[in-house]
Amino acid sequence: QVQLVESGGGSVQAGGSLRLSCAASVWSNSRNCMAWFRQAPGKEREGVAVIWRSGGSTTYANSVKGRFTISQDKAKNTVDLQMNSLKPEDSAMYYCAATSGTYCGTGLLTTQYQYWGQGTQVTVSS
Repeated sequence: QVQLVESGGGSVQAGGSLRLSCAASVWSNSRNCMAWFRQAPGKEREGVAVIWRSGGSTTYANSVKGRFTISQDKAKNTVDLQMNSLKPEDSAMYYCAATSGTYCGTGLLTTQYQYWGQGTQVTVSS
């Protein structure tokens, strides 16, 4: 069973930066997909960024393109999300997710992921 633990959330003013990190207890599949999702109160969980671990390809939601960067550190078994130029609308609980297999489609749908972390809160004030 893969366990995902997020860290790095916090409070920041608009325009600031935060870096989230996701550590996996064990990689069940070195060619799976890892992603970051977020969920604001009263809203559905939405995909933010995904990385295909085998080749390192990435995809981003339109709302974060050019501001967020997802990356992986294979030596540390971590996947990070660097968030720059943060806006109040980026405030949400951020979740790390992983697939058990190599297929993850577009990579930004919750139904494509089998493993989830507990989340880390990001709050951006104006």
